[in-house]
Amino acid sequence: MAIKITEDCINCGACEPECPNNAIYEGGVEWSISDGTTVKGSFTLMDGTSLDANAKQAPIAGDTYYITPEKCTECQGFHDEPQCAAVCPVDCCIPNEMIVETPEQLLDKKSRLHI
Repeated sequence: MAIKITEDCINCGACEPECPNNAIYEGGVEWSISDGTTVKGSFTLMDGTSLDANAKQAPIAGDTYYITPEKCTECQGFHDEPQCAAVCPVDCCIPNEMIVETPEQLLDKKSRLHI
């Protein structure tokens, strides 16, 4: 499953540079699939819709850092554990129970983000 940042976030920003997929954004900042990945052109999201990888998407949170599940791979294929959770001083990077993915699905997502 993807990782999420809870409302306990203190906006320290320690997690953002640790993400190998650039899936973590400051609150209120738009995101795109192409940010920090090798994706160009059309990309199919988890729900099956396609979009331009460069298209800016609405922020998921306005006041705290957030993780876009479309890019979160729980660091599968990069590290032994999610790096955001490893560096978070208040333990607010936790599994997102609403988005359950197997290690194989996470590795497939990684391969689609980093061609």
